[in-house]
Amino acid sequence: MSLRRDVVILACAVSAGIHGALAPAHFDEGAGAGIAFIVSAAVLAGLTFWLTQRSAGLLLPAVAALVFAGLLASYALATTIGVPVLHPEPEPVDGLALATKAFELVGLVTALSLLRRRPAISLPLIQPKGTLT
Repeated sequence: MSLRRDVVILACAVSAGIHGALAPAHFDEGAGAGIAFIVSAAVLAGLTFWLTQRSAGLLLPAVAALVFAGLLASYALATTIGVPVLHPEPEPVDGLALATKAFELVGLVTALSLLRRRPAISLPLIQPKGTLT
């Protein structure tokens, strides 16, 4: 298993734990927000598990990247204009949320790096003198 994959796993696990721990407080704000936090925690926990079980493939890093991007975007909305139905009023920015978003941003960038295919090393084509190209 690669270090980059381990970083994605760690980011998923940290984010899952924090979302799970904060779910009860978000249920106090509304059922929609609480359910969203539970779903986020469950998806992230599932990714954590499946990423440790499978060593090859691009599907799981792609899903992790999408989940991280969605979480980052939803937090940006939640702190600026609010999220209709789930969290209609903008919430204040706090340190734990920013730390969580930092883990998710590192996870996003690292997951995206796993998706890039490395080009094969190619040597320049050497033509003998006098050969037409």
